[in-house]
Amino acid sequence: MIAALARFRVPLGFASGVLVLFLAHPTWPWLAAGTAIAAVGQAIRVWAAGHLEKSREVTRSGPYRWNRHPLYVGSSVMGAGIAVAGASLAAGVIIGIYLGATLSAAVQTEEAFLRGRFGSTYDDYCRGRAAAVDRPFAWARVWRNREWRSVLGMGTVFAILAAKAVWLP
Repeated sequence: MIAALARFRVPLGFASGVLVLFLAHPTWPWLAAGTAIAAVGQAIRVWAAGHLEKSREVTRSGPYRWNRHPLYVGSSVMGAGIAVAGASLAAGVIIGIYLGATLSAAVQTEEAFLRGRFGSTYDDYCRGRAAAVDRPFAWARVWRNREWRSVLGMGTVFAILAAKAVWLP
């Protein structure tokens, strides 16, 4: 069940997103506040993606020095931004349930994979015993990790919310 939830989190996200956009009642002040919050979350994701060497190493640079799952932290902040921008309690609840269920499943499956792949190196990282790596941020890694999809998706969501604020006051 957990593996299936983690595997299908993107299609579930699209379905949840359609429902959230339908339930949203954005106004300009809420949209502005939500956009600012979501931008912080997107920045966290881009920062993390610029350090991540997925499946090649236990990444310990950038935000991975302080948090094992900064991409998911960024996604959660982005979700909070969408909830605020949508100005709908029902939409916010759906976002919370979706993120809580899918990200916890993703964390569990990802940590099992990393522990199986990197063994004690990952365990040392989890315990805070692994030294941080001083590697610079790289846009090439952001692109390789396909973070442009998150940026494009967030832009689309906020364009739809802005359209709703204009045409459905």
